[in-house]
Amino acid sequence: MKLSREAKVGIMALFAIVMLYFGFHILKGSDVFSRTYKYYVVYDNIDGLTASNPVLLNGLNVGRVQEIRLLQNQGNRLLVALDVQKGIVIPTGTAAVLADGGLLGGKVIHLAMGTGAAMLDGDTLLGKKESGITAVLQEKALPLVAHADSLIKNLDQVVAGFQETGLILNQVLKNYNQTGTSLQGLLSENRGNLVALTTNLNKLSTSLVETEKELKPLLAKTGTLADSLSALRLGETMQNANRTITELHTLLASVEAGKGTAGKLVKDETLYNNIDRTIVSMNKLLTNLREHPKRYINISVFGKKDKGPAESPLDTATKIN
Repeated sequence: MKLSREAKVGIMALFAIVMLYFGFHILKGSDVFSRTYKYYVVYDNIDGLTASNPVLLNGLNVGRVQEIRLLQNQGNRLLVALDVQKGIVIPTGTAAVLADGGLLGGKVIHLAMGTGAAMLDGDTLLGKKESGITAVLQEKALPLVAHADSLIKNLDQVVAGFQETGLILNQVLKNYNQTGTSLQGLLSENRGNLVALTTNLNKLSTSLVETEKELKPLLAKTGTLADSLSALRLGETMQNANRTITELHTLLASVEAGKGTAGKLVKDETLYNNIDRTIVSMNKLLTNLREHPKRYINISVFGKKDKGPAESPLDTATKIN
């Protein structure tokens, strides 16, 4: 049977399409001639995961990402379909961990196997995410950036302080120059006075030397006086004074104890009362004598007695004729 040219072209086109299909899937890493199971995972964010990214089990490629769909009715979450080789048994509780594929970027899904029964085709795996290298570097870099920012602020403050210090130093130097100029003018104006002051100081030094010569004999006499004072036996004098003070303490203790006449006068109340009554009686007698002297003294020039008033009870003294 002879085929027409159109039939040959159609067969060749069909064969090319089939080869293109199988070649495309082979280049993506799919095993076209083996049956796969499909599982689903839901993520909040896939961080750049794309279809055909590998699915790894302990570092071995056991599948690929087949499809990614946006679930707008579930808060824009992402549904990821995974093709896994049929020889891989996926237990219940297995998690699909989204992680970085390496330093150059790219995403992969690691299967963290569970411990339950085998899952069926079309079941949903647990979705987890692993901190990638970028996130780790970002976490480590943020404190460094914060410290660098703080360091820059401190350096700015230091530079501002240096600028202020420079202004102060400039002002100080300016004042120093002005002070130097003023001092030079002052020295020029008072050069004569300074010369006279220096001359007076020289004269004063000469006078002090002469005074020192005159003071040396006086100091020698002072030393002689000190030797004389040392010869006065001040220690013996102090011992005599201490002995006298001790005897005075003994005397005062005897008086306090009521010994001797002074002690009895201080301590004996009976003797005090008797002396007090005697003094009172003497005061009364002296008062009566001053008021009525004739009761006690009778003097007659011509031998005539001058009778005074009646004798008082106090008239107990001897009359004198």
